Amino acid sequence: MTRHDPVTESDHGYHWAVMRRAIDLIDARADDPPSLEDLAAEMRMSPAHFQRLFSAWAGVSPKRFQQYLTLGHARALLRERATMLETAHATGLSGTGRLHDLFLRWEAMSPGDYARGGAGLVIRHGWVDGPFGDTLVMATDRGICGLAFAAETGRDAALADMAARWPVAEHRPDPSVADLAGGLWGGGGEARLHLIGAPFQIKVWEALMQVPSGHVTTYGAIAARIGNPRAVRAVGTAVGRNPVSWLIPCHRALRKSGGIGGYHWGLPVKRAMLAWEGARADAAGEAGGDAGAGAAARA
Repeated sequence: MTRHDPVTESDHGYHWAVMRRAIDLIDARADDPPSLEDLAAEMRMSPAHFQRLFSAWAGVSPKRFQQYLTLGHARALLRERATMLETAHATGLSGTGRLHDLFLRWEAMSPGDYARGGAGLVIRHGWVDGPFGDTLVMATDRGICGLAFAAETGRDAALADMAARWPVAEHRPDPSVADLAGGLWGGGGEARLHLIGAPFQIKVWEALMQVPSGHVTTYGAIAARIGNPRAVRAVGTAVGRNPVSWLIPCHRALRKSGGIGGYHWGLPVKRAMLAWEGARADAAGEAGGDAGAGAAARA
């Protein structure tokens, strides 16, 4: 395995700006994939520097990453990594699941409190650089209640969108909220969530938390898991209203046909998330395989 440079929190915003441009170029030339030299020239970098930068972000080389961005990747995920939510529930993942090296612990606002639009609630917010660009973090005193990505919408629109979900709450800017995001990108630890939504929405979000990183599910499978198999459209709406994107992984919900479906913060972000997780999951599996082979050779 190639050793990749570590990515620090301060690198994330710069990396995403470069990777977003590279992904656009890869998309535009799907029938004639650009070479490493072509991509590097477009980014005005040397091939060696671009390769190091891209590999640090994606976990794999630019050439390898291209396969995760193809339209066929979603269909391949459904064939090979479609999580059976009933099985996940039976093995004890309901409510507290392990996602990309994070333990998620959550509690939900009562239906009555939700109906009051967040009255009496103080929600603090701040911005961080993440691997998918500018990221809004919102929190109550019980945990993270909002996570939004502004790469496609811009900061003002993302903040207005999230604040409108709890219109009677008191919203306060607070840069220290960014500290809650320290381990969100696979750095380990525990994240506490405060889910603020209608009872049906929370059932859908709970099901989403059972889908491991690098895997996917379908809107229909979620509907079946929550005991309402005909409510596929309503499930899709609830998925789109997920206020804690990434931690409640709505990007892992696909259409039964293999279509990527929609994403509230922009399809380029959803595709990048799926590709990023898929590439890292495969790279980790290969590293584990290499380690196992080495141990066998030494035995």
